[in-house]
Amino acid sequence: MAIETVDEYLDSLPDDRREAIEAVAEAVRKGLPDGYAEELRWGMISWEIPLATYPDTYNGQPLAYVSLASQKNHMSLYLMGIYSDEGNRSWFEEALEERSIKLDIGKSCVRFKKLESLPLDLVTDAVSRFTVDEYIDAYEKSRVTA
Repeated sequence: MAIETVDEYLDSLPDDRREAIEAVAEAVRKGLPDGYAEELRWGMISWEIPLATYPDTYNGQPLAYVSLASQKNHMSLYLMGIYSDEGNRSWFEEALEERSIKLDIGKSCVRFKKLESLPLDLVTDAVSRFTVDEYIDAYEKSRVTA
């Protein structure tokens, strides 16, 4: 049976992972500005701008803003607002450094093995930094070619 909803996704996880993913999802929801939709996409929870709001994406899919997944060796939080804006990335990394927290961070991905290693208040702050209109504007600027 294919997993098609966020609830089915959460129910499919082992207890420890489900608790962690639910806690991070709640931190995302707490900071998320109005206009983003929560969906299950690409095998993970995704908060995105619906095509009805912004259909002009490069791949015809809703514009993803935050995604959250339980993967084989870790959990991943994808913060596209950090990826798309160097100022936000610097802010995020400095906030971690001020707290003496070292996380495994890719361009937009924050990988963590235990919930305790991810500061949930910082997650809430990070996702609150772009309204839908601001994120669309940042996306459009990133797509401009010379």
